[in-house]
Amino acid sequence: MAQLKVVPSTELEAQFGAIDIYLFDQLLKGTFDQRPRILDAGCGGGRNLPYFLARGFEVFAIDTEPAAVSAMRSLMARLAPTVSPDHVQLGDIDALPWPDSHVEAVICSAVLHFARDEPHFNRMIADMWRVLAPRGFLFARLASSIGLEHVLPATSGWMRLPDRSERFVVSEQMLLNWAKRLDAIQAEPLKTTIVQGQRAMTTWCLEKR
Repeated sequence: MAQLKVVPSTELEAQFGAIDIYLFDQLLKGTFDQRPRILDAGCGGGRNLPYFLARGFEVFAIDTEPAAVSAMRSLMARLAPTVSPDHVQLGDIDALPWPDSHVEAVICSAVLHFARDEPHFNRMIADMWRVLAPRGFLFARLASSIGLEHVLPATSGWMRLPDRSERFVVSEQMLLNWAKRLDAIQAEPLKTTIVQGQRAMTTWCLEKR
């Protein structure tokens, strides 16, 4: 049996990191082709950013955990050494340290469901929208009740899920109401992945007018 010259999974990880597959889908669709200034709101160690850093995007990032900020700065120093470490900040995404219209895309993957309550969730959405420039794109992945309404105690709010995790969960109507409130273009229909009745993760994509 012939052996492959490369190991596909190793090659892809080197190029893209552990990127969210739905964010990778947006790359393929050209969402970031004309949006070179991006913010990862709740970046963790930067799992979604290797491709952007290595390809010359101007990346900004923020996280509430000092260890995540340190890991993100190390990743940036390795892949984009000319970018200032100040592009990575310690803080909450409901009080972003950047001015209005500062970036052309915001990535917020698996972060919003750690909101403490609905007011905190609302502040996070509002501030991410504030730093987004006109025609900017918001990509978010978050826990929702979509498709699980029959097994959850409510359609929104902080709750314990069937997989025993605790999350701030949103309903479909909450997301639709926010799009209307922001006067946003819903770039794609809501897409929800349900993990065998245990949890649901929804992809939410908005474009700013």
